[in-house]
Amino acid sequence: MLARAFKGVKKKKTTAATTTTTTMGGTESSSIKSKTSSMYDHQEAEFIAGLMGDLPITFCEGSGSGYPFKITRHWIGYLCLREVMRASVQVMGESKWGISEKVVLLDGRMFATKKFRSVSVCRKLFGKRVEKLAQMGKGCDNLVQIRAYLYAKRIKVVLCDYHPMGSLADLLDGAREMGHTPLSWDQRLRIIRDAARAISYIHSQAPLQEKGLQLNVHGNIKTSNVIVRTNFSACLSEYGFVQLAEPTEPLTQPEKLAQKNDIYGFGVMVLDMLGGPRAPFEISCIVKRKDEISEGVLGFFEFFVEGRERKQALRVLDLALACTNKFGEARPSIEYVLLLLGDLYSG
Repeated sequence: MLARAFKGVKKKKTTAATTTTTTMGGTESSSIKSKTSSMYDHQEAEFIAGLMGDLPITFCEGSGSGYPFKITRHWIGYLCLREVMRASVQVMGESKWGISEKVVLLDGRMFATKKFRSVSVCRKLFGKRVEKLAQMGKGCDNLVQIRAYLYAKRIKVVLCDYHPMGSLADLLDGAREMGHTPLSWDQRLRIIRDAARAISYIHSQAPLQEKGLQLNVHGNIKTSNVIVRTNFSACLSEYGFVQLAEPTEPLTQPEKLAQKNDIYGFGVMVLDMLGGPRAPFEISCIVKRKDEISEGVLGFFEFFVEGRERKQALRVLDLALACTNKFGEARPSIEYVLLLLGDLYSG
C-alpha cells in the first residue's frame, strides 16, 4: 500500500533532533532545539567588544502601530542588536538560504527571525526591498508580517511576527514522529485554501517589478514556510526572501522565479499533506495508480477520511497532481486552484 510504504520510511537521526521537509528542489533539514545557543553567540563577544555604540534595528514603516506589546524603554520603535543577541533563542529551521529562529526579548516581545548566510544586494537595496516586501504584506492577512531588519557587516537579519503554533511542517512531523494529534481533513483543507489565497495575492501584484524586485512571485513555497495560527488558519512566510539571499549553488528549475514554479511548490506541499513525506517523490506512481486510490483498492491518505470528505480529498489530490505536472504550461493558474477549492467549500 502506498500509504504504508510512505509511513515506513525512516529519517536519518543526528545528535540534535532533526526533521526533513520536502522542498521544490530537494529537502531541507530543520533543527528543533528547546533552548539552543544563539546563532549570534560565536559573534557576540566580537560585536559587543568592537562596537563604539550599538547597531539599531530598523523597523519598517508603520510596524509599531497597534503592535500588541507594552511600551517599555525598549519600545517597539527602537531595538538594538545587543538586545537581540542577549535574547532567548530557539532554532526553528535551517536551509541553504539561512537560519530561522524564535527570539524572545527581555521584555517579552517575540519575533521570528531569518538570518541570511549571505545576501545578493547592498545595504541600501536590502533595506528598500525589505521595506517594499513589508508594505506588500500588509495587504494580505495570509502573509506573515515583516516588522524590522538589520544589515551589518557580518549579519543580515529580518524580524517577522511570531506564531506559536509553528509551521505546517512542524505540525505534520509532530503527528508522524511524536504521536501528536494529526490534523483533521477540515483543518488541512483550510490550510490549503489559505496558502492558495496568499499565492493568489502575490501573483496578482502589479507592477511586476520594482527596483529589480519581482513582486508577483514568492519563490519558495513549502510546508516549512506555511505558518499555522492557533485557529488553524494559515499564512505564508518568506515572501520575496529568495531575492534577498545569495544563492549558494545554481538554482534548480523548480526554484527559479516563475509563477508556475510557485504552483509546483504548492502541489508538492499538498501531496505531502495528503499522502505523507514520500508522496512528492512518487508522483509518477500516484498518477499511474490513481484509479486504484479512487476506488479504495490502494491506500494513500495518511489520515482517516470517508464519505463526502474522501471525495473532497480525491479532488484535491487531482489538483495537486495537476500542479506538479512536469510541463509548467500545463499547470493550473492559482485562480483556477482557488475556484476549485471554493467549490469544495460550497459543495
